[in-house]
Amino acid sequence: MAIRIKSRWHQSERNTSRNKTYADHASALTFIVWRLSLEGARSLHGEGFDYLSDRERIAVITEFLGFLVQCVDRLAHQRLPDQDREVLVNALGYGLGVQMQDNLTDIAGPGHYYDAFVDALNTRLDEYSRTSFEASGPGFDALRVFGAGVLAIMGETQTNRWVIDQIMHIAGPEVYEKTRDALANLLDS
Repeated sequence: MAIRIKSRWHQSERNTSRNKTYADHASALTFIVWRLSLEGARSLHGEGFDYLSDRERIAVITEFLGFLVQCVDRLAHQRLPDQDREVLVNALGYGLGVQMQDNLTDIAGPGHYYDAFVDALNTRLDEYSRTSFEASGPGFDALRVFGAGVLAIMGETQTNRWVIDQIMHIAGPEVYEKTRDALANLLDS
């Protein structure tokens, strides 16, 4: 996945007037995680996996978002006090919910998409809470949950049956690494 991610705060007189809050970092992460999830879903299609509808594509994007939010949460747990981590992760989830609401309103028309997204995100995060996360990143079981979630959405057709391998061995590690680096750059700048 060839996607360039800007993850450092711009250094200028205008930008140095105040320290960045965890809500500021979450706002930047919202954009980054959304973009990585969108590109991840697009790259699956580019690799020959088929979506039957826009609903499937949105559901796959939601799976990417759930995976990356839990990665941010686990990484933040290693670096931040619980109170700061909670602010960061909650603001990230809220921002992604707003982004999902806006995008689905454009695609599917007016509706209440935010609550459904947050419910799906919470369900997925609960499932990820029972998986391992090592110093090197998400464990095999976390990548398996991610891949199985995408496979369940896309269906185990002749074309899509290998999508779980694509997620576990290529897409999952790639988006994790980009998210890890972005979070580190934001917190360190």
